[in-house]
Amino acid sequence: MNTYSKFVPNVFLAKCEEQHERGEKIVLTTKYGQKHDCIVYNLIYEREGFYFYSVVRADGFNVQERAKMKAERLQGYANNAQRRGENYRKASDEGKDFLVLAEPIKVGHHSERRHRALIERNWKRMDNCIKELDKAEQYAKRAEYWEKKTGTINLSMPESLEYYNFKFEQAKIRHEGLKNGTIEREHDYSLTYAKKELNEFESKLNLAKRLWL
Repeated sequence: MNTYSKFVPNVFLAKCEEQHERGEKIVLTTKYGQKHDCIVYNLIYEREGFYFYSVVRADGFNVQERAKMKAERLQGYANNAQRRGENYRKASDEGKDFLVLAEPIKVGHHSERRHRALIERNWKRMDNCIKELDKAEQYAKRAEYWEKKTGTINLSMPESLEYYNFKFEQAKIRHEGLKNGTIEREHDYSLTYAKKELNEFESKLNLAKRLWL
C-alpha cells in the first residue's frame, strides 16, 4: 500500500513498496483511509526498502484549491448566519405598532402576561440577531483570509520551480545592487538581510528542482 510521508513543511511524498516511473498514476492512502489518485514525479530517496516520490494529485487538488474550498465554505457559513440574523431582526418587529406607543405594563390586567411575553420574545430575538451577525462577521473574516491564500505557491506544487527561480533572481539582483551601491541601503543590516533572503530562495529553488525538475 502506498502512503503519504512528510518530507518538509507543506510537502508530502509518496512512500511506496515498489518502484514507479515518472508520469505513472498511483493510489495513495491517507492515515484516515482516504484514497487519492496521484501522479509520480521524481524519486527523492530510498530508505528501509521503501521508495519516496514527489507526487501531485491527479484531480488537480492542491494548496490553492484547498484555500478556495475553505473560503467558499466559510463564506457560505457567513451568508447563512447573516440570513438567520436578519430573520431574527424581522421577527423582533412583532407587536411593533403596539410597543412603539410605550404603553406601560398594566399589572394585574388580563393583558399583563401577553405584554411581558411579547417583550421577552423580542428581546430574545434581538439577542439571537446580534449573536448571528457576530458569527457572520467572524466567518467572513476567516473567508477573506483563505481567499487571500488562493494564490499561494509553495514547494508542494510543480509551479514552485518557476516561482522560486523568479524570486531567487530578484533576490540576487537586489543583493548585488546593495553590495555594489547601485541600490541604496536603508539601514546597516540591509545587505545582511538581503543575503539571508538570497540564501533562503536559493535553498527553496534547489529543493523545488529536486522535487519537480
